[in-house]
Amino acid sequence: MDPEKKFATGAISATVWKNTGKTKAGEETSYRTVTLQRSYKDKSDQWQHTSSFRTSDLPKATLVLNKAYEYLLLGGEEEEEAVL
Repeated sequence: MDPEKKFATGAISATVWKNTGKTKAGEETSYRTVTLQRSYKDKSDQWQHTSSFRTSDLPKATLVLNKAYEYLLLGGEEEEEAVL
């Protein structure tokens, strides 16, 4: 599954995903979810991702989550990945 939109600043990113499913009545529906993560390099110099944040990460996490929320409220009109 490819992300619909990604907002990132430094190592912190919020990704918007478009999902599909069925309602209780069996009708097709779509909905969006957002994942928040921090990227880092491990001891082997390989990129890893976590949902654990340091205190200094919280302002950036707030920023990317606000951008994701704004994007969702405006109907997902932007096309490119946003790097903040």
